[in-house]
Amino acid sequence: MPLIALGVTGGIGAYKAVEVCRGLQRHGHDVVTAMTRSAARFVGPVTFEAITRRPVITSQWKPGMNADIEHIAIADQIALLLVAPCTANVIGKFAGGIADDFLTTLYLATRAPVLLAPAMNSNMLAHEAVQQNLRTLSGRGVRFVEPGEGYLACGWIGKGRLAEPAEIVAAALAVLGPVDSALRGRHVLVTAGPTYEDIDPVRYVGNRSSGRMGFALAAEARRRGARVTLVAGPTTIEPPAADDLVRVRSAADMHDAVTTAAGGADVVIMAAAVADYAPAAPAGQKIAKHDAPLTLTLERTRDILAELARMPSRQSGRPILVGFAAETGSAAAKAREKRVRKQVDLIVANDVSQPDAGFEVGTNAVTIIGADAEQALPVLSKDRVAAAVLDRVEALLRARAASPARA
Repeated sequence: MPLIALGVTGGIGAYKAVEVCRGLQRHGHDVVTAMTRSAARFVGPVTFEAITRRPVITSQWKPGMNADIEHIAIADQIALLLVAPCTANVIGKFAGGIADDFLTTLYLATRAPVLLAPAMNSNMLAHEAVQQNLRTLSGRGVRFVEPGEGYLACGWIGKGRLAEPAEIVAAALAVLGPVDSALRGRHVLVTAGPTYEDIDPVRYVGNRSSGRMGFALAAEARRRGARVTLVAGPTTIEPPAADDLVRVRSAADMHDAVTTAAGGADVVIMAAAVADYAPAAPAGQKIAKHDAPLTLTLERTRDILAELARMPSRQSGRPILVGFAAETGSAAAKAREKRVRKQVDLIVANDVSQPDAGFEVGTNAVTIIGADAEQALPVLSKDRVAAAVLDRVEALLRARAASPARA
């Protein structure tokens, strides 16, 4: 995989660069870190050395008469120069062509794409000098990850905080472009998150799904060059970039959105935790509290995955269907039965009662079950689980492309 140079400059957001580094590594990239002198006052170079297993470059002066001119050597090797956080000072140096340390010299020496994640006080960001520097760099082809809004280290509230690590990693992967993948140019539909089934205008029946697994699948599919439609239930975390993002609330909403988009999809991955039951008659007004018990009648929601399996196009194997089976015991056995009963290609089973493998966490332990093989994965990040699931999807796509019966 390509080598990425991660530049870290002297802002409070430097601590987030550690997670950016890890995120790039989770996607298989090698990372070399270059830190300014000010950055080392926020995060020690040894932290990045431990993570990358490479020396952190803090000076452009490498000892030894025959030593490489390091900024030139690195400039030729990297596929991307990513600077996160990027301060107003370094943005100004890049715009002005000043090369007074390793990072600024590397910027001038490399012909690799450059991606900057600015972070600074909101007044600094709005200053015309900084805005002019950003316009200058943009005109040269430099790309940016927009800073977020919220509480800043100075105590202000406004725009200027460093974007979240996942957003920066996604932007870096997008700049690098898709890998050679069977998903390239395909339409992938992914569902994510919970559904909320209203009892009345105040209360609802829901579940603990955070959407992280579905979001990881959508991000990985897009990284592999797919056109991604993401149908997401109510979540508290931001979804990744998608070509089409459809927000829904209820199982009925999810059904309508999925069936509308599925006709043009090559792959459908149902990672959402869609409610199996919903209140039969939601109240139009808030139900008043009484001393007597409240009886709530639930009715079965429509089985979206089973309906997709009955699409006429499924006779030719399109779309490939991937379901999820979140269980609390005997997950693999239940998933095997579910795969056969619902006539889908793959089922991803996980026991949500296990630590670090269920809802609201960043890891998962799953078994990927197909007609011909099962693959049990240990506890991994959801990004890595997503990569494994899509590897299986790609294998199915290649096999069907090679089969005259599926042509």
